[in-house]
Amino acid sequence: MKNNDIDNKTTEKLEGQLKGIKIITGALIGVLTMLLIVSVYGLVTKENNATFIALIAVAISCSGILPSQFINMKKIKTELNSRKENN
Repeated sequence: MKNNDIDNKTTEKLEGQLKGIKIITGALIGVLTMLLIVSVYGLVTKENNATFIALIAVAISCSGILPSQFINMKKIKTELNSRKENN
């Protein structure tokens, strides 16, 4: 997300975008956690481990999205805080 993009948005839009990013990130964390739990359970209890190893790889690779989401949230929070201090 570009800083110019953040600067040009209204405070209400930024608050809505922050709320949306939080919801999406929370859902992603929940889904990845469940995927890892199911994969580990499958590795422990089932004989065919190839599927569960692949699912763990998918969970780990999808978790690479999380740092960018946290960075976007931090940028938006910083912009909102700077706007509150200016008012």
